[in-house]
Amino acid sequence: MEAKIIDGKSISKSIKDDLKEKIENIKEQKNIVPGLATILVGDDEASKAYVYSKEKVCKALGVYTENFFLERETQEEEVLKLIERLNIDEKINGILVQLPLPNHIDELLIAEAIDPKKDVDCINPINAGKLFCGKKGLIPCTPKGIIRLIKYTNVNISGKHAVVIGRSNIVGKPVASLLLKENATVTICHSKTKNLGEYTRRADIIVSAVGRAGLITGGMIKSGAIVIDAGTTMVDGKLKGDVNFDEAREVASYITPVPGGVGSMTTAMLVENILESMVI
Repeated sequence: MEAKIIDGKSISKSIKDDLKEKIENIKEQKNIVPGLATILVGDDEASKAYVYSKEKVCKALGVYTENFFLERETQEEEVLKLIERLNIDEKINGILVQLPLPNHIDELLIAEAIDPKKDVDCINPINAGKLFCGKKGLIPCTPKGIIRLIKYTNVNISGKHAVVIGRSNIVGKPVASLLLKENATVTICHSKTKNLGEYTRRADIIVSAVGRAGLITGGMIKSGAIVIDAGTTMVDGKLKGDVNFDEAREVASYITPVPGGVGSMTTAMLVENILESMVI
């Protein structure tokens, strides 16, 4: 049995086409242009490329963008003042702070400063709390995209055993909460988990978001499982996922590739969140 590929590029294109139409309707009917502000502190080239990638997608779909590139030495107070200004800027519906921040800046303090209604990547603890409690609110982009990809398979999540590998606030914890909301039985594994394969071999759904190339081998996967690879690592200039794709493909029923899987969905979910922030 060879797994079916969950084509994130194709799925995200369909979502983006729908979002573009919605944005055009908002412009025509309400004379409003959705707006996104992105803040990057430091000069990390990979982060800059990521910001420009988001900007390209947003502009293609009709979203107004503002990028703020701040020096690495920028003080915490300056970042807070910028966020305060963007919180009341009517042109801006979404605020995105590129993480990680330099060590001298308190990430939690920055997250708490973002208006929860404009917090399109859901780093504010208020939005994290709403997600944990199952209340309506914005959902983090990558976890939201992961659930959408799983649902694309038409496999009922309810009652399935899902193993999430990784416990970050950005992916691991929120995707576990979303799977619980779908009535899956969820196990969270992490760097201190012993005998990882004992857990993954019992899973109907595996979501790996660690960033360790080849962590999940074919022998660690239950026959017929859905495998979602949300990890990314550069190896010899090539982007690799957490899952050994060739091995896993021989065992799983569905699998996401890297690249072309989860990452393709993230910007689509970002734009979707911008539109949702306009009606919260």
